[in-house]
Amino acid sequence: MAKAWAGFKPGRWSETIDVRDFIQSNYTPYYGDESFLAGPTARTASLWNQANDLIQEEVRSKTIKVDLERFSGIDNFAPGYIDRDKEVIVGLQTDEPMKRIMNPYGGFRMLKNSLNAYGLEMDPEMEERFNEYRKTHNQGVFDAYTTEMRAVRSAGLLTGLPDAYGGAGLSAITAGLPSTVWISLKRCV
Repeated sequence: MAKAWAGFKPGRWSETIDVRDFIQSNYTPYYGDESFLAGPTARTASLWNQANDLIQEEVRSKTIKVDLERFSGIDNFAPGYIDRDKEVIVGLQTDEPMKRIMNPYGGFRMLKNSLNAYGLEMDPEMEERFNEYRKTHNQGVFDAYTTEMRAVRSAGLLTGLPDAYGGAGLSAITAGLPSTVWISLKRCV
């Protein structure tokens, strides 16, 4: 077995790709309680209080900020901080707290509906340019469908992808909070 796997129990996963076997062979259930956990540090509590104040202000004002000039992307925004001097793990999703990003990758219908719910509209030229050079998840799935698969789906016999959720439960508009605040829940398909 490779040196990288030292300390792991061998199994079928050692010979072939078998994630389930790896997990089943190598996990140890924890039957204790939460007493080993430490509470938040003063710095973390301070940052969370600042983030909570921003959330409460947004609720009071009944308005949200959405960047309507660019889509989500790993390098589409300058770094954003709540309090740069206190942040150990940085990672606002936009260049300022509470600013949302537009995520068209799950489909434009979901994005447009999300924007419409807040009385917002993106420049139609952005969708046109995006579709010229990129594909949404739904477009990619539909492109892979054969004529027969499309007919079966249209008849309602094949369900699932693509749908407005884009296969992963992605939100079309994501808040600009630290990534450590988000828990991603992936829908099994």
